[in-house]
Amino acid sequence: MRLSDARRLLEDVASKRRMIPYRRYRKLRAHHAQSKGPGGYPIKVAKHVIKLLNMLEANAEYKGLDTDKLVIIHAAAYRGRTLKKYFPRAFGRATPHNKVLVHIEVAAAQVG
Repeated sequence: MRLSDARRLLEDVASKRRMIPYRRYRKLRAHHAQSKGPGGYPIKVAKHVIKLLNMLEANAEYKGLDTDKLVIIHAAAYRGRTLKKYFPRAFGRATPHNKVLVHIEVAAAQVG
């Protein structure tokens, strides 16, 4: 997908104009006509990935690439660190409240 098309798609998702079809963890999700099945608007993720695409474009400009011809060739998300927190409970017990961070990587190449 071209960089400009990806940015436009994510901006539409952030403003709830286009829906992202869910392919995983979709058991209790509602089905929608727009996504032809379970889908939703991951607004926070869309905003973070837009920032990532802006950084990708800035890096490409710095390297002297033409940003109009950039095509995303790879995108992946990996599990990051786990920040361990605990809720204190009654009778000296505690419940874990962990926050799992995510590493996202995006690679683009100039085509044509």
